[in-house]
Amino acid sequence: MKRSRRRIRTAVLSVGALIAAAGLPAGAAHADATTPRVDLRVLVVADGGPAVQAITAELDSAGTPYTQVDLTRPDRPVIDAAFLADTVGGRPRARFQAVVLPNDNPFAAGSAEMAALAAYEQRYDIPQVDAYTYARPQVGLQYFVAGGYAGSVDGAQAAVTAAGRSGPFGYLEGSVPFEDNSPTVGESYAYLAQPAPGADFTTYVDAPIPGTARRGSLVGEYKHDGRRELVVTFVYNRYQQQYRLLARGIVEWMTGGVHLGASRNYFSVHVDDVFAADDRWDTRLNCTPGDVDCADGGGGTPNPIRMTADDAEYAKNWQAGRNFTLDMVYNGAGSLDQREDNNGVDLLADRLQADRDRFRWINHTYTHAFLGCEQDVSVVPWRCATNPDGSTKWVSRTTIDNEIVLNRLWGQSFGLPLQNDELVTGEHSGMAVLPQQPQDNPNLAASLTGDGIKWVASDNSRDPEQRQVGSASTVARYPMNVYYNVGKAAEAADEYNWIYTSRAQGGSGICEDHSDTTTCLPAPLDTTTGYAQKIVPAETRTALGHVLANDPKPHFIHQSNLAEERLAYPVLNGVIDGYDALFAADTPLVNERMKDIGTELKRRGAWKNAVQAGQVTAYRIGTAVTVVAPAGLDVTATLPSGTRLGAAAFGSPYAGRVSGWTSSTGTPLELALPSSAPAAPSAVAAPRPAPATAPAPAADVPPAVREGAKGTDRR
Repeated sequence: MKRSRRRIRTAVLSVGALIAAAGLPAGAAHADATTPRVDLRVLVVADGGPAVQAITAELDSAGTPYTQVDLTRPDRPVIDAAFLADTVGGRPRARFQAVVLPNDNPFAAGSAEMAALAAYEQRYDIPQVDAYTYARPQVGLQYFVAGGYAGSVDGAQAAVTAAGRSGPFGYLEGSVPFEDNSPTVGESYAYLAQPAPGADFTTYVDAPIPGTARRGSLVGEYKHDGRRELVVTFVYNRYQQQYRLLARGIVEWMTGGVHLGASRNYFSVHVDDVFAADDRWDTRLNCTPGDVDCADGGGGTPNPIRMTADDAEYAKNWQAGRNFTLDMVYNGAGSLDQREDNNGVDLLADRLQADRDRFRWINHTYTHAFLGCEQDVSVVPWRCATNPDGSTKWVSRTTIDNEIVLNRLWGQSFGLPLQNDELVTGEHSGMAVLPQQPQDNPNLAASLTGDGIKWVASDNSRDPEQRQVGSASTVARYPMNVYYNVGKAAEAADEYNWIYTSRAQGGSGICEDHSDTTTCLPAPLDTTTGYAQKIVPAETRTALGHVLANDPKPHFIHQSNLAEERLAYPVLNGVIDGYDALFAADTPLVNERMKDIGTELKRRGAWKNAVQAGQVTAYRIGTAVTVVAPAGLDVTATLPSGTRLGAAAFGSPYAGRVSGWTSSTGTPLELALPSSAPAAPSAVAAPRPAPATAPAPAADVPPAVREGAKGTDRR
């Protein structure tokens, strides 16, 4: 029976207050001077290939420090004994806790650098990741020609083995499906083979070997000559789902579950325009009457789309069934308009008011007014109106203040449980929008500051990086291709056809004008089946990709998508069902509200800057981990369950580890690992005799290994 899942709404526990007193004793006594210090930093040896790029992207996303040596640069440092290790305060120091190589040996025959790496790994018990190599005895596997397989694994159903589930991939439910997004593009190539006779090889992820009843390794651990290698025999890029599923486990394996940085899987959904009505797409005009860029826009909005009380009841019950909370982004004037037109009756508002505590609520301004420049809609597309001197005519601060404050007051009078420092402006207006308005409305920052706004939404498609606008930090949101102006599947497919087909096929031609558009259609969709068969799977795959990328940014849809044919639910169910099928119960979706997402993004930005500036040092000696960081910086780490910071437990549980943020006072943070933590070297191992030559290089790598993954590059 499937295990139940609980959604997390608070991602981490801050324990900074517990170490405010600088004199707290260390959580564990440091061992004697023969116990080596191992710095919490990864050495990445890169060759420009997609596999190493994918691993560095994972380290970047989590905030895990690494040093990269680019083999293609003539000015790169030489990897020798002095580069890898030294002595600090009389104690031996391993400068890297793990090594990532493009393959098991990317150097020339007889390389002194590979010999130095092998000796370093032996001496300090440092693991090595072979980002992508091919099956042969040098990596603990049989040659793939001996009953194995080499070729496409598009659509393969790989799985985590029992050893993988009890080891570094225990956060997964078991299945690791390989993508097959295009019948004409080879997306994944792999070598499948069984362990070589006598090899100490443990398979963590495997797949069926075609034409046989056997399974071959895709990811496994090879122990030999006092070294440990994680052998990966399939090619991938950073965006492919199969890699995203395994990325966490690769990092946990190489670090022993002790590293700076953290990663969780986030999914939050904002529903814009609640209480308002949304204009409807016109399948004849190929635009939306009522919209400023529709040639017939001056004629009003026929048959607008608005949720009903039944739709609100459905949303409440859907949430309860999915253990998920929607963020209702509301415009109070929409309810006032409805009551004025219906003898004071608004059944939708009454239903939502009765269930207001079941949802989260965000101020979306009172009337959804455009808060940038004043729009001149006498032309299509619109342009910014200008003053007699040619300067831009901006919406005034008074207008912006009224939109924010009136909606806040309306929500408070309605009893909505608001966070007054959150705001989503209509169409993300007030901030720059190209090409018409290349800068923010200068009145916006003053209004946000004066009205106490700390978090303001931006559109990730045009303003993805967090930045300050007055007192507010932006929180970028992902738009879903479930359009605001459709209530029926046929309308959605028709609009999709218009946008993504050629002019000769009756479309807008955007794909002809912009070759980087990735959703172009070779032919129009059938409007009766296109939404379910094409749009839903595409949007589900895109959103799930964000979820698996340690990306907390919310997605946004519109109230119209919860109305009529309720088009949003197939996508939302697809994401949640897809996720639950892949992940174990201890790795739930993190469903946060806007201000918590903004705080997470802000912490990450400060942490990234500090790490890149070399302001953070961390190391392990035995069971003690020490982190030194600037005062006031929030420090993030992932550690074994049971780790303590002073007298208290560190972090909160996720994916079989604990992770969290804690504020640095400028003095060393001392964390005590539990006795069950993977062992660190207790003393420097005696050097092994150097081999006559370095380990054999992977110089004969077949072309398929060198070419890399061709899977969809989804950003």
